[in-house]
Amino acid sequence: MGVVSVGLTKKQKEIFEFIVSFFADHNRSPSYSEIQHYFGFKSKASVQDYVKYLRNAGLLKNNESGVIELTERPENMIQIPLLGEVAAGVPIETDSNQDFDLISVPQEMIGKGKYFALYVKGNSMIEDCIMDGDIIVVRSQKEARDGQTVVALVEGGATVKKYYHRKNRIELHPRNKELNPIIIEKGNFSVEGVVTGLVRKY
Repeated sequence: MGVVSVGLTKKQKEIFEFIVSFFADHNRSPSYSEIQHYFGFKSKASVQDYVKYLRNAGLLKNNESGVIELTERPENMIQIPLLGEVAAGVPIETDSNQDFDLISVPQEMIGKGKYFALYVKGNSMIEDCIMDGDIIVVRSQKEARDGQTVVALVEGGATVKKYYHRKNRIELHPRNKELNPIIIEKGNFSVEGVVTGLVRKY
């Protein structure tokens, strides 16, 4: 499972690409006021938050004077849908009709097939370094092998766990010694995908 510290939402990507485009057109980076005006933010504080994230992600240089400076783009990025939250704990309800955002992830994380991303909520997978607030990258598929980390639906609720297929049941194991596995002998259950990557904001 790959782990990176770079993950851009749709808006973060739009701001970064505006900065790149502005520099190409004007041979300088935009000011905070110019970014605020272009995107219609109510205050410069919003711009400062976005710029800070882009600096932490390695897409902008740290500059003590506050000037926005570009660095080389570290990876080829590809966008996948960010579909909401998944529980690293007990299953949480899903909303199949919700609008979704897009997130940019390194292309090396993406292979054949369809992929999506989810925010992690809870601490049941902390021993596998999947923390509350992380974003997991998931390959969409309906089957899994023993020991793989999966996103599953249990009675309509979504959860992320280690998958094991026993003779007469399915076991979904947390990676937190304080928690117990989810045992499924019957009922509404399906594998929705296998976790292939992790995006973390520092």
